[in-house]
Amino acid sequence: MEAGMVTSAPALVRFSGIQKTYDGEHLVVKNLDLDIRKGEFITLLGPSGSGKTTTLMMLAGFEVPTHGEIYLADRPIKNVPPHKRDIGMVFQNYALFPHLTIAENIAFPLSVRKTSKAEAQERVRAALRMIKMEPLAHRRPGQLSGGQQQRVALARALVFNPQLVLMDEPLGALDKRLREQMQLEIKQLHETMGITVVYVTHDQSEALTMSDRIAVFNDGIVQQIDRPDALYEHPVNSFVAHFIGENNVLAGTVETVEKEYCRVALAGGGAVTARAVNVSGAGASTSLSVRPERVAIVPDGASSEGPNRLPARVQNTIYLGDHALAVLNVAGNGEFMVKLQPGTHDSLRHGSLRPGENVFITFRPEDCLALDPA
Repeated sequence: MEAGMVTSAPALVRFSGIQKTYDGEHLVVKNLDLDIRKGEFITLLGPSGSGKTTTLMMLAGFEVPTHGEIYLADRPIKNVPPHKRDIGMVFQNYALFPHLTIAENIAFPLSVRKTSKAEAQERVRAALRMIKMEPLAHRRPGQLSGGQQQRVALARALVFNPQLVLMDEPLGALDKRLREQMQLEIKQLHETMGITVVYVTHDQSEALTMSDRIAVFNDGIVQQIDRPDALYEHPVNSFVAHFIGENNVLAGTVETVEKEYCRVALAGGGAVTARAVNVSGAGASTSLSVRPERVAIVPDGASSEGPNRLPARVQNTIYLGDHALAVLNVAGNGEFMVKLQPGTHDSLRHGSLRPGENVFITFRPEDCLALDPA
């Protein structure tokens, strides 16, 4: 399902004025207002302790909001027990019954719902086909790999056709290659079945790969909610810019503001022109955000057009297969990264850059975002 197909869909879930505290003083979730549209894949993304998992647990019914109400299909559910919410759950640790076969594990939610034996058998067969594990139906979880167990957990969450599926770090225990494979499989199931998925992860790459929209959490507050490309290209503050993708930060002070651009004097020397995204005016401190792939390196002494040209010193280069990273010291930032790819316009390449070498970097004003101080 394309993200555009759910843009105008009605809200299946609505968090209204939600607060959560465990000690009566510190709010883990602060005044959360969030609509989740029917049929979308939304990811709650953030560091540990940001409130994303608590939000998911309140939706599942395993935690109760301190204040506010959660609505599912326009029905308040704060006082509805988890097993009556018609929600499928997938956990990181699979939570399979070790003494039951794969087929019996998948059938368990149907037995709880008193589904007829004939219908249950047909649904289990369909679920096994969906995860391509029909030949393994009579095995037990201990005889399966981690990826196979996670597929079973996924089938068990979907077998009773829930209106909503919640996934809490479901791929965290898998190795990188299997995790990437499962990301695509889960996304394909979402698109094929048209289900609504709320997914929790701290892995921003995973969120960018799978989501229609991403809600970025920090300190109990949703910092920004948007499409993956919009979060990457148009972060509203320094936290989102730094948390989503690779990012270079330069500290400075706003000198002038003219329409959507500003001139910034860098703390480490020099000045650049940037897009004024989140600044309070002339004299204010700011953090500049520049993505590594938007920066070009030119040799010392070479001519360069454009307003943003800064001296830099090469610290190191890192070879990563499909590209290389040049690590530079720029205006006091000793970890400023530039992405070098074969066939690009960069006049210097990995292998030709030497530690200690003086070069210049350039980037366009539109690729430099002036944000709140980091």
